[in-house]
Amino acid sequence: MYPGTENPLHLGLFCKRVQESWITGRQQHVSQHTPQIWSWPDRGRTENQQSTKLHDLVEEHNKVQVTVCTKNEGFKELESHYLVPGDVFLLDGKKLSLPCDAVLIDGSCIVNEGMLTGESIPVMKTLLPFTESPEPWKTHSMEDYRRHVLFCGTEVIQAKSSGRGPARAVVLQTGFNTAKGDLVRSILYPRPLNFQLYRDAFKFIVGLSAIGVLGLIYTVCVFTYHKKPVADVVAMALLLLTAAVPPAIPAALTTGTVYAQRRLKKKKIFCITPQRINICGQINLVCFDKTGTLTEDGLDLWGILPSEGSRFQKIHKFPSSTPLPWGPVCGAMASCHSLVVLDKKIQGDPLDLKMFEGTHWEIEESSTARDRAGATDACIVRPGPNASSAPVEGIAILHQFPFSSGLQRMSVVSQKIGEEQYDLYMKGAPETVSSFCRQETVPSDFLEELKTYTSQGFRVIALAHKVLSLPEDVDVSDLEREEAESGLEFLGLLVMENRLKPETKPVLRELAAARIRSIMVTGDNLQTAVTVARNADMIHEASKVIIVEASEPEGSTPASIAWRLAEGSKASAAAPTEVCANTQEKITLGGESSNYHFAMNGKSYQVLVKHFYSLLPKILLNATVFARMSPSQKSSLVEELQKLDYYVGMCGDGANDCGALKMAHAGISLSEQEASVASPFTSQIPNIQCVPELIREGRAALVASFAVVKYLTLYGLIQFVGTALLFWQLQIFGNYQYLIQDMVITLLVCLTMSLTEAYPKLAPYRPPGQLISPPLLLSVILNVCFTIAMQTCGFLLVKKQPWYVALASWRHCSLGNQTLPPASPGENSTSSSDHSTVLSYEGTTLWPLSSVNCIIVAFVFSKGKPFRKPIYTNYVFSALLTLQLATCLFLFLADMDAVYSGMQFLCTPVIWRVYVLLMLLVTFCVSFFTEDVLLQNKHLWMLIKACVGYQSKSQYRKWQRMLQRDPNWPPVNTKDFAARSTAEVYINPSYEHRD
Repeated sequence: MYPGTENPLHLGLFCKRVQESWITGRQQHVSQHTPQIWSWPDRGRTENQQSTKLHDLVEEHNKVQVTVCTKNEGFKELESHYLVPGDVFLLDGKKLSLPCDAVLIDGSCIVNEGMLTGESIPVMKTLLPFTESPEPWKTHSMEDYRRHVLFCGTEVIQAKSSGRGPARAVVLQTGFNTAKGDLVRSILYPRPLNFQLYRDAFKFIVGLSAIGVLGLIYTVCVFTYHKKPVADVVAMALLLLTAAVPPAIPAALTTGTVYAQRRLKKKKIFCITPQRINICGQINLVCFDKTGTLTEDGLDLWGILPSEGSRFQKIHKFPSSTPLPWGPVCGAMASCHSLVVLDKKIQGDPLDLKMFEGTHWEIEESSTARDRAGATDACIVRPGPNASSAPVEGIAILHQFPFSSGLQRMSVVSQKIGEEQYDLYMKGAPETVSSFCRQETVPSDFLEELKTYTSQGFRVIALAHKVLSLPEDVDVSDLEREEAESGLEFLGLLVMENRLKPETKPVLRELAAARIRSIMVTGDNLQTAVTVARNADMIHEASKVIIVEASEPEGSTPASIAWRLAEGSKASAAAPTEVCANTQEKITLGGESSNYHFAMNGKSYQVLVKHFYSLLPKILLNATVFARMSPSQKSSLVEELQKLDYYVGMCGDGANDCGALKMAHAGISLSEQEASVASPFTSQIPNIQCVPELIREGRAALVASFAVVKYLTLYGLIQFVGTALLFWQLQIFGNYQYLIQDMVITLLVCLTMSLTEAYPKLAPYRPPGQLISPPLLLSVILNVCFTIAMQTCGFLLVKKQPWYVALASWRHCSLGNQTLPPASPGENSTSSSDHSTVLSYEGTTLWPLSSVNCIIVAFVFSKGKPFRKPIYTNYVFSALLTLQLATCLFLFLADMDAVYSGMQFLCTPVIWRVYVLLMLLVTFCVSFFTEDVLLQNKHLWMLIKACVGYQSKSQYRKWQRMLQRDPNWPPVNTKDFAARSTAEVYINPSYEHRD
């Protein structure tokens, strides 16, 4: 066995390396003079670095020393690769990189899950409740089971023991079955790229191969007719066959990505899957996370709106010259959090941190408090020197009911130092917290005040309090959460400000101008998300927002979906005061499909997928805001958008976005955590400026790849035509003539054509994404026709010149370059067979026509605007074309016997050389006009499509056309129901469901 293959993760890496080595060897053997020759050392070095990092990522968790509880031997030290599911191991409080997935059965832990989620905030893990229950553990943990699971690859920062002993965990999964193993597997074997470009490349090569086969048949017929040896027939037939299919065409599809990747690296955007750069050129929809992506990472404490006697009091704004006065609100802010002190620094959720800093209290690094049940580990907070005077020495936080996205709340059990009374403080989503409070303590204008702040883009958190009445010998860790969190007193609202990043609005405007849709996918409040979307110009000021609220079926009532016009979005007609299920009111669209936007939360999205799937495509066409979305829902949304044939980009800061980043065509992580290895692109600049940069480079790379493919195709067919004409009379180009065309012209063109940088402004349309497309095929076909016409004219006209002879050996130019005398038969008979197949007036004429024609098409295909900068900005390429043209003209026009002898040319009169130059000039003008004025004319193609009635086959385009014909869309102020399970089926009269 090879070393390092005994572990499943190692074996996967080993097989992958063997496979890649074999494939790389084959590609290097087949792709001769590929444009990637210069990039091989750099790419090999990059791939080796990535492979080493990935190997280290896998290796590090196999050498962890863990203390395992065994039945016969007690506690035993083992290396982690010996662990199997069911083993129980200890967490002794030291920092530990977890080697497996495990469920915590005793004690509590603080872990850093940044490697998997990109979230560097410490996460509290609590022990699994009901460990003696016979039911599956996930069942009684509900959707929050993750708070009890320690995932492989995450780091245990701190472990706390319980009264029953040290913290313990049971191994759930090992190897590839762990969360880390899934991440490594997704990196080793990413989702296949279903890009039309790569599917068309095979068809394109098959078409060129068919032309090559025709050339082979033609060569066999000609040389057999002249009774040439079989060896010569085979050699010449294979020469013409390979001329039509340049072997570097597959590699040419990646030339643009090689240089684009280097340019992105200079802009601090790093890529681990270069193939996706071309796909970025087709992106027409981008999903953005909100917090940390569109808005600033941290939250600023804006103010406190306290409540007393079921009425809101005067707001206390921050920063303030006077500290927050002592009271239940101050107690809640000082104690209701999950902050910890690590390395003498307070760490935790940014919201908790800002809230706690607003009190000017301090946290002790490690403390032991004494409750009625005895001594227990606790977090103790005390008033700081700048805090308001308080009648308490401090507060001991004895127990936490941790926050979860499903519950949308957290609470703590605390005790004032020196007092017997226990307090429970809760904070969370305002709607959730108010439902746990006694209604007489909730202000009557609660909803109005809440909307006042959320509509301004603030993030609002509610606070609540309760005095616990507990028996003397109770252990607070045994409290039932449902019982403790009931009958609370509403304390007020905590208002946090989350500002837009200064780059957000200009970037979103740039994307909108380029007709690239922007969607917000966030875990925040729906109203806040809609407001931020308006402030960021995702939703235009005059546009209407329709809130989609879907509900699960309850009893005999089927699932329902309600369409409500958001406040601030006024319909063209006044809304009725009462809305019934069978009444409908529609907004006037005014012929525009973009003047309304749908917004919904994750719960409604889940109901839509489950019960209203036929409606989902209609809604997704104009849905702009998705709030309270879980990580799995984000991934599902990206997948559903892809089903509509959108090319989806996803930009997030790594927190809860990893699944969507991997699912999207182009996932861009703004996180510097190790989780970024799961994302195809990572930006070290933490704002969304990387999105248009990536799209620009993707478009430039795509256009450059197409240009190189077109050039190589024309180069092969130009050689094919010239060689086929010479074969007609059993002649061929000389070795140096082929060498100059292959190495001096074509190789250098392929290596430098893609150096042109991306155009700084995004065009309002995308470049073609298919090789088999009318503009590209017409470009190739027409230029081939021009080539055939030019070379055929030169081939036939030279035969009609008075100085032409069929077989000539005269190389010397006569004095004054006068008309050359015909060669005598004796001279021809003494010529070598090699010279007789190369030396000819036809070859001397066709070589400059074909060589300069290669330079012409290289220039014509190097189009600049709108996707790339002008050709003259590519200094290396422009200089090379100039030198190549000068070299070809020098070789053709120089009256030097040494040059003519070396190139195996025959001397021709000056007037004939002028005719050849005129033919090249006419070809250049016709080719440039055809390519630049006709084939690249966007308006002309739009007119042609309109005349022939062409319509896009993309799914989202089909749905758009369908909805434009539907007068009842979008619905407003209506409520619809899913199909009933009985024989009676409800059908909405506005539209008919079609599966």
